[in-house]
Amino acid sequence: MNTFFCSDYAKQVGEDVIGSATNYQAYILVECPPPWFSETFNSKWVPKNLQLLVQEVHHAKLPIRFLLIANDASHKIDQTTLLIYQRQDGLSNGYRKHEFKLPNIELVATVVRKWLLGRTSEYEIETSVTRDILVCTHGSHDLCCARYGNPFYFYANATIADLCLGNIRIWKSSHFGGHRFAPTAIDLPEGRYYGILDQKSFQSILTRTGDIQCLNKVYRGWGILPPALQILERELILANGWNWFAYKAVGKIIEQSLDNNTILSELTFEDSSGLYTYQAKLVKDATKTLQVKSSCNATKKSVFVKYAVDSLWLASQKVVTYSN
Repeated sequence: MNTFFCSDYAKQVGEDVIGSATNYQAYILVECPPPWFSETFNSKWVPKNLQLLVQEVHHAKLPIRFLLIANDASHKIDQTTLLIYQRQDGLSNGYRKHEFKLPNIELVATVVRKWLLGRTSEYEIETSVTRDILVCTHGSHDLCCARYGNPFYFYANATIADLCLGNIRIWKSSHFGGHRFAPTAIDLPEGRYYGILDQKSFQSILTRTGDIQCLNKVYRGWGILPPALQILERELILANGWNWFAYKAVGKIIEQSLDNNTILSELTFEDSSGLYTYQAKLVKDATKTLQVKSSCNATKKSVFVKYAVDSLWLASQKVVTYSN
């Protein structure tokens, strides 16, 4: 019997990964040892009060993504890490982290409810960790995340140790979309998504060095931007190089045609020299818009519309000048 692997197929047809990052106001990451069920929060170690909270947030249609995370020590320790990454308004470089160390997973729902009400918790801590990288290894949800995600997680751990990057953590994560691009990852607090990762591209992403063109193959997009604008941001990354990752940005869709084939978009960014606003006309790219199976167990193909930057121009700039 031949097994279908969606990631292999996406690579065979050459699907462009850009524009597949999802946009959330917050990520709530709960440390919970695997195994995880396909329906993530029905997993064995998830308490009932947390299941109910996830259902309430889902029914209220709040732009919040709950994920389970784990590392090699998660099944050995008697405490639970809770990470809440909250998107910053306006010009930003991503999300703000709140980290909590809880005596047990049963307290997660209580702390999250307090946070949703704008209240602080005595369990919040400060750490020296500056980046949390999530690698999807959720094999019960999609075969490719086990087939490609698990080996990549172990490689990523080894790479971080070899490079002595003690301020970066790697986590196994439950499903966050785009498994046809496995191995896939989210880099927080920025909220940037990557897919079809390999050793060389991952090391460049960690160190912000090497050939920036590698992002043409592995960069899924920045989660603080609408999907269509992610193609525009990639163009600006390739033009500005790794320096772009230090900039703050905000983007919006100005208008779009009724058939969604044409979009007028705007992206504003701030660097050390000032504030710049670019506008671009994005058009549906018929050559890259494909019908593919979105997962290993999909019964039919879905259409994934891709856009191209038809024209790009500097709409305004405010340069900062320094006097002696």
